[in-house]
Amino acid sequence: MTNQRIFALLAATTASTIYGINHTIAKGLMPDVIQPFGFILLRVSGAALVFWGISLFFPSEKIERRDWFRFVICAFFGMVLNMLAFFKGLSLSTPINSSVIITLSPVLLLVLSAFILRERITWIKSLGIFLGLGGALVLILFGLKAQPNAPNIPLGNLLFIINATSYSVYLILVKPLVPKYSSITLMKFLFLFAFLINLPIGISEFSEVNWTNLPFEAIWKLAFVVICTTVMTYLLNIYALKQLSPSTIGAFIYLQPVIAVLFAVLVGADSLTALRIGAAALIFLGVYLSTIKRARKITD
Repeated sequence: MTNQRIFALLAATTASTIYGINHTIAKGLMPDVIQPFGFILLRVSGAALVFWGISLFFPSEKIERRDWFRFVICAFFGMVLNMLAFFKGLSLSTPINSSVIITLSPVLLLVLSAFILRERITWIKSLGIFLGLGGALVLILFGLKAQPNAPNIPLGNLLFIINATSYSVYLILVKPLVPKYSSITLMKFLFLFAFLINLPIGISEFSEVNWTNLPFEAIWKLAFVVICTTVMTYLLNIYALKQLSPSTIGAFIYLQPVIAVLFAVLVGADSLTALRIGAAALIFLGVYLSTIKRARKITD
């Protein structure tokens, strides 16, 4: 295994760790501090400013005309639909549910790859898809319908599936751009387009925030979401994609529920139930079966 591959694996691990913690931190800010769509506008505008500022210290790259449309589509699936569905779902559901359901990304990535990239799906992978989606349906249909600070858990869980699907589409679409442009160039344009698309969607909720009277706890949590969860994770994932396949990146989502559950339970933000554990087991088994062949190839 080369050093570049090791660093790529470490980058993917770090990104998943940050994402895992983010489930509880972001949940704690909604709806009292900021509403979901306003939160997304803050994320993408903050990230756009950071990446454009950083880009001043790097050589400028010319974007090929044929790639502009792909940039816009990648921004839509990776920084608009993906984020909006996740944060709206998080405001309605729970941190543990969100961390468990989004582990479906590798399964959904496999299904989408079959349609978009014409990858063949074996019967074992088909079984994995069935089990993974079945586990998600268990949470949606038979889990709690509501609890304190989670007013509509089934709808929130459904939005997490949309989030995972959108992120999987993003991983497939952005792959051809990764070897052509630097991470800074990719991120500054992707977040610029994401800002422009999100602006009319989130400006109303963004304007409702009492920015001058925010407590320090809210400020550092907002900063964590913008800097760590948005800027750092996207940079880390883009770096990892230069060495790893989209399916391998998706498999690192396994770490998120482990970290998210530990953190959420530790700070008292959520709790485990037998149904959640059973649904998670189905999803994990489904993801394992759908990626086992690919994992063996990587090991070899």
